[in-house]
Amino acid sequence: MKILVLNSGSSSLKYQLIDSETEQVLAKGLAERIGLDGGKIKHESAANGKVEVDVDMPDHDKAMDRVFELLKDPEKGAVGSIDEISAVGHRVVHGGEKFKESIKVDEKIVDEIDKLSSLAPLHNPPNLKGIRACMRLMPGVVQVAVFDTAFHATMPPYAYIYALPYNYYTDYGVRRYGFHGTSHRFVTGQAQKMLQQEGFDPAETRIITCHLGNGCSMAAVKGGKVVDTSMGMTPAEGLVMGTRAGDLDPAILIHLAREIGCSIDEIDNIINKKSGLLGVTGVFSDMRDVEEAALSGNERADLALSIFCYRIRKYIGAYAAAMGGLDAVVFTGGIGENSPVVRSRVCRGMEFLGMELDEEKNRTLRGMAEINKPAGKVKILIVPTNEELMIARETAQVIEQS
Repeated sequence: MKILVLNSGSSSLKYQLIDSETEQVLAKGLAERIGLDGGKIKHESAANGKVEVDVDMPDHDKAMDRVFELLKDPEKGAVGSIDEISAVGHRVVHGGEKFKESIKVDEKIVDEIDKLSSLAPLHNPPNLKGIRACMRLMPGVVQVAVFDTAFHATMPPYAYIYALPYNYYTDYGVRRYGFHGTSHRFVTGQAQKMLQQEGFDPAETRIITCHLGNGCSMAAVKGGKVVDTSMGMTPAEGLVMGTRAGDLDPAILIHLAREIGCSIDEIDNIINKKSGLLGVTGVFSDMRDVEEAALSGNERADLALSIFCYRIRKYIGAYAAAMGGLDAVVFTGGIGENSPVVRSRVCRGMEFLGMELDEEKNRTLRGMAEINKPAGKVKILIVPTNEELMIARETAQVIEQS
């Protein structure tokens, strides 16, 4: 069964065509600048390599038309006809409390997802554009919504309720939801398989997953179920990120509003786009640049790196306590998978928890790897994430159960 996986943004459309039986990626690509001048699609197929095409894409319908043309192109494509695609799996960022698992989409579900747009105004509306485009262009083809928040739905109330007036939760949905759930779910499954080979019972595993990229989040996963996660009602809470502050005294925002006259929109811009690594360094939001500058003696870059890693260490300690122990820490995402420096700084001083990093393995191993010393009680793992494959798996499962 061929499944098309879509991640639809406001002006972009990322896609992969996956054979659900072999899990082979048949084709993938990115349509950029939808609704803007200078639109282009970067397309790659397993059989025919890469191509970059300049195209006019005034809206997501036209973008999907162009993607379909590439997918069935005799020289660049991967299918003879779009009819060969059995289903489309859509990444949807926010499922609120309504959607705790992936679901087949119809007009009623589209309306329900739309109602949740107030919780994710930058993400759910463009996600819906991709869904609506496919529903119009592929009538009769199964559409499945896979929610970033769903994996975190197992959190107990004491972990997701904020200590605010309770009616803010009941009336306005103010609670911790968590994000990056598709990635956390995928790497948890991979980590459980690795641990099972070493005699661990998957139903008893205590795993901390660290998704570290431009956006960062962590999850405490006990027996395959999330008991806590670092992002909150929005992705602004938790770890230090490329341009997000993460955990913050909320009274700071009140202070800024009074002292320098910041509006609500300006405060939103500060905590989401001007803070994090960028805020501390004043220059860099990319960890690769931060590491290079720190190595060259830039004190603020080194400070940013230290803050970034210290915050992760604090969460590891907290989550070990929440789960009553720890079996594995998983590093994933662009930084987690590719930065030996970050992994080393995070694990430094954590021997009391049983985390003993093998620095040689940390520097040299790539891909899926175990990088702890043999004597270490806690496994330290690198697990490359694959959100698209997870969405394809979820989509296939929904079809099988329907």
